[in-house]
Order: sequence, then C-alpha cells, then structure tokens
Amino acid sequence: MMQGFRKAGQTWLGRAVIAVLFGFLILSFAIWGIGDMIRNVGGQTVAKVGSSEIGVLAFREAYQNELQGISRRIRRAISSDEARALGLDRRVLDKMISDAALDARVKQFGLAISDDTIAKAILDDPNFKGPDGRFNRVAFDEILRNAGYSEQSFVKAQRNVYLRGQIAEGLAGAPGVPSAMLDAVNRFRAEKRDVAYFLLEARAAGEIAAPTDTELAAFFDQRKAEFRAPEYRKASVLMLAPSQIAQPDKVAEADIRAAYERLKATRYTTPERRAVKQMVIADAEKAKAAGEALAAGRAFDDVAAEAGLKPSDTDLGIVQRQDIADAAVADAAFKAEAGKAAGPVDGRFGKVFVLVTSIEPAKVVPFEEAGPALAGEIARSRAIEKVRDLHDAIEDQRASAKALADIAKENGLPLVTVELDRTGRGKDGAIVIVPEAPSVVPAIFASDIGVDNEGIATREGGWVWFSVDGIEAARERMLAEVKAAAETAWRSERIADILSSKASEAVKRIDGGEAVEKVAAELGASAATAAGIERSSRNEAISPAALSQIFLTPVDKAASALGAAPDQRLVLKVLKAEVAPLAEDAAKALTRDLELAIGDDIVSAYIAETKRELGVSINAAGLRLALGSGAE
Repeated sequence: MMQGFRKAGQTWLGRAVIAVLFGFLILSFAIWGIGDMIRNVGGQTVAKVGSSEIGVLAFREAYQNELQGISRRIRRAISSDEARALGLDRRVLDKMISDAALDARVKQFGLAISDDTIAKAILDDPNFKGPDGRFNRVAFDEILRNAGYSEQSFVKAQRNVYLRGQIAEGLAGAPGVPSAMLDAVNRFRAEKRDVAYFLLEARAAGEIAAPTDTELAAFFDQRKAEFRAPEYRKASVLMLAPSQIAQPDKVAEADIRAAYERLKATRYTTPERRAVKQMVIADAEKAKAAGEALAAGRAFDDVAAEAGLKPSDTDLGIVQRQDIADAAVADAAFKAEAGKAAGPVDGRFGKVFVLVTSIEPAKVVPFEEAGPALAGEIARSRAIEKVRDLHDAIEDQRASAKALADIAKENGLPLVTVELDRTGRGKDGAIVIVPEAPSVVPAIFASDIGVDNEGIATREGGWVWFSVDGIEAARERMLAEVKAAAETAWRSERIADILSSKASEAVKRIDGGEAVEKVAAELGASAATAAGIERSSRNEAISPAALSQIFLTPVDKAASALGAAPDQRLVLKVLKAEVAPLAEDAAKALTRDLELAIGDDIVSAYIAETKRELGVSINAAGLRLALGSGAE
C-alpha cells in the first residue's frame, strides 16, 4: 500500500487525492478519536482520595479476588448480580478508599518498615507454617496463588498493612475503658429479673361475629398489598449428580476389600482405651519407698496420698496410648494388667508408677458392615469422572440449541418442571421441591424466558441446568379470590384489638395495687412466676417481645406485650431486678472486648475524618467499567 502511495505522489492529481484522503482521516480522528479520548479522561479511575487514585484495574482485581473468595467459601459460583445485591462492590470500594486514606497518612508521617521486618513477620505468620511449626514454602505459595497474589505483590500489600497498623496502634493501642461503660455493659449482660405474668389467649376475646360484607370490603381495601399475588415462574430443571449414575453393585469386591484394608486402621478401628492413674515422684528415696509399699499390697491411692499427691494429680481419665505424652509411661500403662500397679519407669519428671483400673479393648468394624458404604463411596468417586464427561456432552448439546427436555431424554436424566414464587412456594403455599433450591431458585428469578443460563455446580460434584418457561407477573387479587383468608385476617385483627384493650386495663389495675393472680383469674387466665430471667433467656411461655418488655419495665411496675402468637397478649409485673458483681477474670475479659471495640471505633472515626479532609470522589463511569456495563 505504501508503494502505491509513493507512485500516486509522483503526479499532481495523485498528490491531490492523497491530500483529500488524509484530510478525511485527520477529520475523523478529530470527530471520533479525540472525542473518545476526551470522554475516557478519568475513565480508568474508580475513585480519588486526595491526590491518590484507585484505578479500574486495581479495583477489578480486588473485587474479583473477593468474589472468588466468597465462591470458595460457599462452594458455588456467585454471579455479579448476586454480588452487587449483597453490596460487595460498595464494601470493596469502601475498604480500598479507607486503605488509600491511611496510606496518605503513612506518607505524610514518613512511616517506613524495613525489608527484614516484613520478611520476619511473614516467616512468623502461623498461616504459612507446616506441621513442624516452621515456615512452609509450599503452603505459602499455595495460599498466595489461591488469593491471587504474586510474591512481590503480597510483600507490597503486607508492607502497607503493617504501616497502616502502626497508625491504628498509635491511635487505639490502649484506649482504656471507663468504669461507667464497664458497669453498663455488665448490667446489660448479667442483669436478672423475676416476674409474675399471665397469658391472654384468643378465647379471652369472647365470641367474634363474622364481618359484614361492608366491613370485610373496607378491611380488604386497606390491606390489598398483603393479599397481592406474587410473581410466579415456570421452569424446567435438569439435574446431573454423581449419585444418579453411581452403581455400587458394579464395584468389584476386590476393590472394596482393598479400600477397607487401606482405611481399616484409621476409619474402622477404635483404638484401645484405658482408665489410667499415674504417680510421678521426683525424689529417688520417696520413689523407692512408694515402690516397696505397692509391692507389699498397699492401695495405689493411699501410697499417692502419702507421697503428697491429690487424686487430681494422679487420675489421667480414660485415654488412648497417643493421649499420654511421655512415651515410657504410655508403654507401661498399655502393657500393665488391669488392677495391678506397674513401675517404676523413668519418666520425664521422675519415677512413674501406673495403675490401670479398666480396659476398653480395641474395636474393629468388620468388612461385612463397612462394605456397602464403601462400595457407595467408590461408585460415587468413579461417577464424578463420568459426570465431567457427561457435563461436557450436555454443554455441547446446549451449544447446538437443544431444549433441556430433549437433552434430558437423550441422556436418561430426570427433568423437573416447577412453578413457584421467589420464596420457593407454589400457588398452594407449599414448598416446591427444586434441586439445589438455595442456588437455583434465585437464579430462576434473575433470568428470563429464552435466556441461555449457565450451569450451576453442586457441592457433591454435580450440575444443574434450568430454563425459564413462563412468567406470571405479580398482581393484585380480587376480594372474591381471597375471601376466606381476608376473613381470617379480619378476625385475627379483631381479637388482637380486644386482647390489647383487656391487657391495657389489666396493667392499670395491677399498677393500682391489685394482685396479678386476682386480675388473671377474673380474665380466665392462670398466673405464673419466672425467676432469674436474663436478656438471653429462652422461655416457651415468654415471647421475645415480652422478654424485651421485661427489661424496659421498672421494678414493681406492670406492662403488656405480644405473645408468641398474634392472637395472644402477655401481661407481666417486674418483681425484682439484680446484677451479680463482676468477677475479676470476667472483668478482665470484658475489658479486653471493650478495648477492642473502642479501638475499632477510634480508628473508624479517624479514617472518616481523614477521608473528609482529603476529599473523596467516586467516578460512576469508572465503577461501571470495572464491574461491567450493566452495573449501576
């Protein structure tokens, strides 16, 4: 092409044509190219904190790492729509903004940390240590790989974490806990109250006449939203699970026996256990005297007592061999005869005598009992490989636009057709059985008719595919459709109003000096008392609403609250309130908890003020670019 341009440029006409072409090209850049560049200014930035910028790529990487972490924890893929519904994008961005604010302060204060200090902190991190308690390079590499870090990026991130930690420690390293706060929290946690109470049930409201048509119509008109029909969706669901294609009866007995022998010692054998007592005597002369006393037939406990040992010093309980840390003592204990003292042996802390008081022999589950379950495990393990192959075949069929019903028929898999609302209930109000419902039902309502939906992985190594076949939009129902339900709701509200009025009158009478028992009897209820009620108490007779009311009511005063059911009302009187003194150990533990909480609040307040001083701006266009064009 360049040769053609050179030839054309040899004549005046060619030069004129080239000039026109390049003129159009320059003009197009001016109109489109430069405009795009202008529109993209700042487009690679998600947020700005002071002079620091959070780029699209950095945010996208942090967001994806968090998304993958959640998916690993719940063992299924989580869609972007689900993540945004949970507010994951905002949480990640807020954390990055907070980190950027602290990084700005780190720079302002000139804080630094040496390479040696970072290296030592990483080497000492218990997450990276192996069974021997030392730094394990393989574990380190695997954790970084799973978290999406390279070694260099991880070290850089850790450096920033430690430097931010210096600021946090300087702000809230030892905040101190006011005694008034300690007392208030302890009162909230430890306060106990005694109450007298009685329950007004639906029968206390008396006979309730049926509503007139006018009353029911007015009631329904005020509460149409409560009777609204939800959106229903019809869907076809195809399930592929290892259990569907596993064939335990086809597993060879030789394979089952081989697996049994491999697992026999660890899974199917319960080791021998012994009730063991030990007597440890450091002094050689005392040990010799104890041995002679035992040989003469003296009781083990008596000899131990003479040696200055309490029963708690000698009783090891019922143990396995591996539970005894001293190998010499373990050998002696598991060789000794029951009821006969053995020793002395040279233990770590002196001469040791042991007494075995009972023996529980080792138990082995026989092959005949273990075999069927093992056959099922082997079959499911083999089926997982078949599931992978079948999954790929089904994906190929879906790529060729085959319907799920045809795919199910060709592969001999069950296809379930369901109709349900967002809560997983059908039109009759019953729960609809859907494979992998917690994942599949939300996905059905996030999709649409004709959409090619991704398969959903299951915990056991299977897959679920679905298609939305029909949508029945939410709508307002007519009174005639829900007349029975409306009458029930009207009656419940009428009963609640009557009981509320009766309970209010009962409270006035009790506060006026009448006994709880007398008021209860006149209302056809039985009075009871409950002592030592705490805020965390669980009492079938006292509803959560009543429990809250108990701690809002002054001592020697009455109150009422909703019962466990809408047609119940509980009337109560607080008889006594007391708070146990805070023990020293409990006070120390509570102080530590409050110090952490106060420290977190101080750091949060400091970050908020720092962000205010530096100024924070969020680029909505950059955020959409990082999350995808569909993000809001």
